[in-house]
Amino acid sequence: MNFIEYESAQKLRGGFYTEPDIAVFLARWVAALQPQHVLEPSCGDGAFLDALATVDTPRLRSVVACEMNPEEAGKARGRVQFGKNVRLEVRVGDFLRWFLFYSGVTTPFDGVLGNPPFIRYQYLPEEQQFLAEKVFQRFGLPFTKHTNAWVPFVIASLALLRPGGRLGMVVPSEIFHIPHAQSLRRYLAEQCARILILDPEKIWFGDTLQGTVLLLAEKKLDANEKGQGIAVIPAAPRQVLCTDPEELFQQAVYINGTTIEGKWMAVFLSAAERRLLAQLRNQKCVRRFSDLASVDVGIVTGANKFFLVPDSVVQEYDLEKWAHPMFGRSAHVQGIIYSRKDHEANKKAGLPSNFLWFQEEDVQSLPSNVRQYLDEGVHQKLHTRYKCRVRTPWYKVPSVSVAPIGMLKRAHHYPRLVLNRAGVYTTDTAYRIWPKGAKAEALVFGFVNSLTCLTAEMEGRHYGGGVLELVPSEIERLLIPEVTATRAELAAADQRFRTLENDSAFLRLQDAFILSRIGLPNREQDTLYAAWLKLRDRRHRVPANETTDDIES
Repeated sequence: MNFIEYESAQKLRGGFYTEPDIAVFLARWVAALQPQHVLEPSCGDGAFLDALATVDTPRLRSVVACEMNPEEAGKARGRVQFGKNVRLEVRVGDFLRWFLFYSGVTTPFDGVLGNPPFIRYQYLPEEQQFLAEKVFQRFGLPFTKHTNAWVPFVIASLALLRPGGRLGMVVPSEIFHIPHAQSLRRYLAEQCARILILDPEKIWFGDTLQGTVLLLAEKKLDANEKGQGIAVIPAAPRQVLCTDPEELFQQAVYINGTTIEGKWMAVFLSAAERRLLAQLRNQKCVRRFSDLASVDVGIVTGANKFFLVPDSVVQEYDLEKWAHPMFGRSAHVQGIIYSRKDHEANKKAGLPSNFLWFQEEDVQSLPSNVRQYLDEGVHQKLHTRYKCRVRTPWYKVPSVSVAPIGMLKRAHHYPRLVLNRAGVYTTDTAYRIWPKGAKAEALVFGFVNSLTCLTAEMEGRHYGGGVLELVPSEIERLLIPEVTATRAELAAADQRFRTLENDSAFLRLQDAFILSRIGLPNREQDTLYAAWLKLRDRRHRVPANETTDDIES
């Protein structure tokens, strides 16, 4: 979990500014509409205003810009030189406040340009949290406190466009998949005739691990107009910014219908890949994960470093009575089986492999050595952390149980299930999986294959550094080939996972074992693998001619 005190001032104000070639590219696209009135909702020091002033806009009459930081607003005013017929108004203040309370008196805009702030809702001041929620309420859109400032910014900006107007913005690449952007995805699909997204294969903003895309959206002329949907153009070389954005927009192939009803990851697949996936969804031998198993979060300690400790801490404070075996990180799990041998190896290596479970209600009833250790937690102010302070006593961890299968919450290449043969506990870095109607060995054996891994890419969400994460509701939607497996087959697969040169090689072998059993020919296995590889490489921001197979999942 990230805490506000550890974040930079730049990140807390979302201040990652746009380079000139990006700003000019989007300005050229909006300028092709020959706009009279343009909005920049978060102008910073004026990069987009400067870009707009350099392109051909003979009909431009007014530009309105908003900026929270007075110093940056001053830079923007001094930096930009429009013609004498163009009125520039740089407003110092919150764009969402202006949108909600004052923008109704303005003329609808022909175009919107900008790079909205990327700030988590939890980091916003209370007033800005209130304003963000009000934007969702105005349009009857579902709101979540997991949202990010850029989402209501784009919603409000689109609402200020006239029919047929254009929006050109830099937004996070998570627009395709993150749950908190679902309201925005729905709003864009309802309001826009066409949506084009330029998707860089590398991170263009070097100051942040956040991948970004260029969003080009054209608003419908009226409510009855049928939208054409979404198109994505991979921006492999940055030279794409030198091409004509209008030509790209007009010639793009747009996708509509059920493909874009939820997450938009399916737009990256070819028509043949989407057809194959649709066929497999309807096969009896392919099941949703929720049909085969249930998912629950791991044990929520609220302070893993305090409750998950190595043997040395157990010995120092004489805590053997309260210590229970546990694994808590991906580095602790080398295969798809976690055995007593694995656990002993972790202990020998000095890894934190003991879960301290204090069940006593009265701290005074505990021995002095235990009280001393708990005092260390109080000294670290652990009792003030949310997960600890909402329980009584703060050190008594709830919902403690052992599941037969674990699944690490985050993965680099693809997720995997782990048979918990050692019967250890798991922290909330892993999910607890209980089979229902399937044997644990068969579920673990059949989980890693290109079909399941592809649906994981489509259902999951991506974080900085190319990490894939799935929450329980997303895991439940994964497609699983239903197969059987013997104990010997699972042991052999575990050995292959541990010894093969890279994870992709293991995946290919698994396809031969798993997908062949459900009657999938090699050609279709190759199609699924190629589709997974495409989405995996996009998540890693790896060009098509490179791989990261040497990095452990």
